[in-house]
Amino acid sequence: MEMFDTVVIGGGQAGIATSEHLSQHGINHVVLEKGRIAESWRTRRWDSLVANGPAWHDRFPNLKYPCDDNAFPDKSTIVTYFETYAKKVNAPIRDGVRVTRVTPDGPIFRLETSDGPIAANHVVAATGAFQTPAIPPIIPKDAGVHQLHSADYRNPDQLPQGGVLIVGGGSSGSQIAKELMASGRDTYLSLGPHDRPPRRYRGRDNVWWLGVLGKWNADTPGPSTEHLTIAVSGKDGGNTIDFRDLAHQGLTLLGMSSRYDKGVLHVADDLHRNLNAGDAKYLSLLNEADAFIAENALDLPEEPEARDLPPAPACETDPILSLNLATAGISTVLWATGYKFDFSWIDADTFNERGAPVHQRGVSRQRGLYFVGLPWQTRRGSSFIWGVWHDAKFIADQIAIKHSYMQHHFGTE
Repeated sequence: MEMFDTVVIGGGQAGIATSEHLSQHGINHVVLEKGRIAESWRTRRWDSLVANGPAWHDRFPNLKYPCDDNAFPDKSTIVTYFETYAKKVNAPIRDGVRVTRVTPDGPIFRLETSDGPIAANHVVAATGAFQTPAIPPIIPKDAGVHQLHSADYRNPDQLPQGGVLIVGGGSSGSQIAKELMASGRDTYLSLGPHDRPPRRYRGRDNVWWLGVLGKWNADTPGPSTEHLTIAVSGKDGGNTIDFRDLAHQGLTLLGMSSRYDKGVLHVADDLHRNLNAGDAKYLSLLNEADAFIAENALDLPEEPEARDLPPAPACETDPILSLNLATAGISTVLWATGYKFDFSWIDADTFNERGAPVHQRGVSRQRGLYFVGLPWQTRRGSSFIWGVWHDAKFIADQIAIKHSYMQHHFGTE
């Protein structure tokens, strides 16, 4: 049985960042990836996807993208970036090795893998936030309509002819809705509470505003609020998403999907409230930005037109509360409803009733077991590429600190 000090599970952004920091501490480790480097970016994203943040921001500190700093890299560029970074830091990644079980055994862990058993003193689960697609049990599988998750969507041509209902108004749902509209599809979008920040305001990108206003460091929110959807996009150079504007272009907006009965989708009467709440958050950020500019005497151009909101479309003033999918010509329901955790392969008492890890900044209740890449792992920025890098450093530091204590007492581990 092979023995390592640390085994990192997952060869995406979280695993690569963790490997870099472990190497800087001189810690013997291996990274096990069931597919290829950045496999999720390769095969679980749609064809036209681009990063939600500009290249100057959504990257690791020690390597730039081979494109303009203000561009939004597409997924192939992102894959190449992580391949290049893994080589740069000499990450010991083993592709095509699936971990099927992690079991604590006294002071070590035993791992069952597709490449044979492995033992380790420490295990870092770096499988990220996008694990198992979450589809609410609203429309039965045998309802006679094609259903798929955004993880399986690639482009409009893969869908059967007809209209499309998208459920979920976050980045994925809003971007896919625009693409389907542009392809000529009748498109419906069911959305709930959401945040829709400005893409840019007064000459600065949204990620810059979140930085100078201290919002990237926001603490982890309470239960049920950590998955609030954020409608932001870097597509076509990046534009602020306004659902009312999209409705005036032909998108039909719906409130939250609630239940399905005999071919009819029943919809909550909350569309107006959800849109207004999104507007309030949008305007609140503009107010904070204006105050910051005034306090710091910054010479940034005024942008009063950013506060001009579109009038309410007909689908808001006369909301659809029940939708017969067949009558509306809807042949596809696309669920842009996020993901849920699947750590069923880890035998450890460090998960809550929903299967989410119980941890402090990625340090679990099981001694020697750590996590990197969780949403809100330490702060709002944890889900972003640059945030993962900093969270990974903290975890590698904890392993190194343990080494130093053991070396002080025993002289060696």
